[in-house]
Amino acid sequence: MMFIKVKKGKTKQKNYEIMLSHLEYFLVSSDSFISSLSNLSAYINYFLDDINWVGFYLYDGKKLYLGPFQGLPACSEIKLGSGVCGSSAKDMKTYVVNNVQKFKGHIACDANSISEIVIPIIKNDRLLGVLDIDSPLHSRFDEIDQLYLEKVITKLVDIS
Repeated sequence: MMFIKVKKGKTKQKNYEIMLSHLEYFLVSSDSFISSLSNLSAYINYFLDDINWVGFYLYDGKKLYLGPFQGLPACSEIKLGSGVCGSSAKDMKTYVVNNVQKFKGHIACDANSISEIVIPIIKNDRLLGVLDIDSPLHSRFDEIDQLYLEKVITKLVDIS
């Protein structure tokens, strides 16, 4: 399948709605979870403005390790409870951080990142990993981002 440029909307919410309406074309069955994550990181990167990194950290039962992503090279391992990703994974809840420099224990992979959103990927009450998105802008992420990105992860989990 070839990606055909999708016309983006004029608002953040409209872009999320468009993104969700085409999402199933880029996600495949559970035997190709990494393929789905690879396409999804590129797809989110296409639709979201003002971000500098989007990707996945996967959980191996002990720690998070780097999965498919778009952006500069990143940390390859994160302990549960460390940084925004590790905290989201440990608590199994979404974290929206307006200024990562004020987040205790923040792990700086890209010095240009200022705000961050991390959504845990949970299937059958089991942590699979997290979706991590960074921005060079202060307070880039809000309730709209959280609502729609959680919907994206729900679709990912349902399909995989």
